[in-house]
Amino acid sequence: MPDLIIIGAGPAGLQAALTIGRMHRRALLIDSGEYRNGPVQHMHNVIANDGTAPSAFRELARRQLDAYDTVEYRRGSVVRVSPSADGFEVHLADGSVEASTRLLLATGMADDLPAVPGLADLWGLRAFSCPFCDGHEFAGRRIGLIADGARAEHVVRLLTPIVSGITVFDEGRLNDDERATLEALGADMHSAPVASVAAADDGVRVDAGLPVDVAGLFVASGTARQRAPFAEQLGLAMLPSGAIEIDDFGRTSLSGVWAAGDLAHRASMPGVMASVAVAAAAGMVAAATVVQELSR
Repeated sequence: MPDLIIIGAGPAGLQAALTIGRMHRRALLIDSGEYRNGPVQHMHNVIANDGTAPSAFRELARRQLDAYDTVEYRRGSVVRVSPSADGFEVHLADGSVEASTRLLLATGMADDLPAVPGLADLWGLRAFSCPFCDGHEFAGRRIGLIADGARAEHVVRLLTPIVSGITVFDEGRLNDDERATLEALGADMHSAPVASVAAADDGVRVDAGLPVDVAGLFVASGTARQRAPFAEQLGLAMLPSGAIEIDDFGRTSLSGVWAAGDLAHRASMPGVMASVAVAAAAGMVAAATVVQELSR
C-alpha cells in the first residue's frame, strides 16, 4: 500500500510525487490527463521554463519520476474517494480500488467562461485571465477585456503599463462609478452586448454591435470551480472562493488529506494564485509535511 495517493498530475501533483520519491516513500500518482492549462501553448512566469509548452513540462517531469522506484505513475480517472478503516479508498473508472492512509488532492480548478460564442475556442490561445502569465506577450498592442465586476479595475491597472490601450467590453454590467474609474485609467468603454469573438489575422475580432479588432482578450468575469468532486465527497471545509481551505502545510480539515495547487488556499488569502510555480511549491510543502508525519 502506498504511503500517499496523489490525485492529479499537474505541477502540484508532479512536484509532490518527486518530493515523496526523493525521500524513498511510496506514492501512487494518478493522472486523468485533464489540466486547467491544457489548451495553453506556452506557460510564462516560471523560472527556467518561461515559454515552455505545458505538455513538454509535464512530459519531462514524468520522465524524471521514472528514476524513483517508490513512485508509481498511472493514467486513469478517479470517480470517488471515501474514508475507510485504515485511511482512504480511491475508486477508479476502470473498477479498481486503491487504498492509502494519506491522500493528496491536486486536481485543480476548472474555468466556467462567460457565455460568449467563440470564447472557449480561443481560451489559452488568444484569450486569457492572468496578466502575470500572458500580459507581456501583448506589449505595445491594444487588448480587449471582457468584464462584469470589480475585478476589471484590478486587471486594467495591471495591464496598463504593458499594453498600448485597453477596450473594456462590459455589456452594460458595470455601474457609472466603475465605468468612470476605468475611463480615468485610460480604458475605452464598450457597453454593447458581445455577440461573438473569433480569431482574426494574429489577433481577435470582437463582434459587439460593430467589429472591434484587438491583439488579444483578457477575461475578468466568469468563475472557477473544483474540477473534481472529491472535496465534497470527503466533506472538506471550503472557502468563499470555492477553494478548499488548507493550513500553511497544505492540510485540509480532514486528518490524512492534503490539498495543493489552485484548488486550495489559506483563509488568510483572498483567493487562489493560479500559477505553475505556486502550485509546484504547494505540492512540495504538502509532500514534505507527509514525509515528516511518516517519519514520526
